[in-house]
Amino acid sequence: MLTYILRRLGAGLLLLAVVTMVTFAIFYVVPRWAGRTTEQLATMYVGRAPTPEAIRATIERLGLDQPVAVQFGEFLRGILFGAEYRFGRETLECAAPCFGYSFQTYQEVFPEILARLPVTASLAIGAGLLWLVGGIAVGVVSAVWKGSLFDRIAMAVALAGVSLPIFFTGLLSLAFLVHAWGLFDTPIYVPLTEAPMAWAEGMVLPWLTLAFLHAAMYARQTRAGMLETLSEDYIRTARAKGLSERKVIFKHALRPTLTPIVTIFGLDLGLVLGGAVLTEQVFSLNGIGRYAVQAITQSDLPVILGVTLFGAFFIVVSNLIVDLFYPLIDPRVRVHG
Repeated sequence: MLTYILRRLGAGLLLLAVVTMVTFAIFYVVPRWAGRTTEQLATMYVGRAPTPEAIRATIERLGLDQPVAVQFGEFLRGILFGAEYRFGRETLECAAPCFGYSFQTYQEVFPEILARLPVTASLAIGAGLLWLVGGIAVGVVSAVWKGSLFDRIAMAVALAGVSLPIFFTGLLSLAFLVHAWGLFDTPIYVPLTEAPMAWAEGMVLPWLTLAFLHAAMYARQTRAGMLETLSEDYIRTARAKGLSERKVIFKHALRPTLTPIVTIFGLDLGLVLGGAVLTEQVFSLNGIGRYAVQAITQSDLPVILGVTLFGAFFIVVSNLIVDLFYPLIDPRVRVHG
């Protein structure tokens, strides 16, 4: 078991290193392959209406005229140990992990991301619990009652949930549930530590909207896996031995079905923690996803780079946690993993 955990930790660290290299290449190397000069690269980082002085200062500040290996070394050193940036006569310290300074606001990128993390984490964790529990429950009931009215209605709703984009369902929920019928207040984020009830009330509609999309996929996946498992020989053997139907379903049929579900959940939760772009934009939540959208519209590349790395970190960590949970779900992993 310890060997399995160490292997997965090593693989996770290696993957983070690869993601860092690829991200660096996308922002620093690929544009050169496309024919951009050093001055053109600096212009991308300066923002709109750049001056020749600002371009030269950016080249010097970022070391864009240095060899690629040197640039990557400075990039990596900034993430691990911090960096220094010069703005005119002023030298600013950027603490590790340093993703640089926004060239629009002149604020450190990483603290700005951390300031918005509670909003995105609240959205991701609340919606994640809803879609995981709700999707699995609906999928199990649909599989057990295959062909029933509940099964048909549930799968029709699940198909609608998978087909409709989040910006469509989000706008519909705002139009009808908030403005037309008044069932919910306008979503607003209140810190959990200040007022837990207000926090939950402000997030419930974004939770439901985001969970509707993912729960639909989980319900279909769970139903398909349960139907396949319930047709296995060992399930018939378990029933022939006189085990209760509840024990057959939850202990012998559901447990192997959960392995792909956990894999999908790790990916989905990592993606949402990296920035639920559409949901935050629709409900005007000032999270990481909305921060990324603003950076894209303003061509603020240091922010885009920082959010990209931050999101990749969450995806890798989520997959690592899923790998560590596999032995608890499927004991065979302990032997063959």
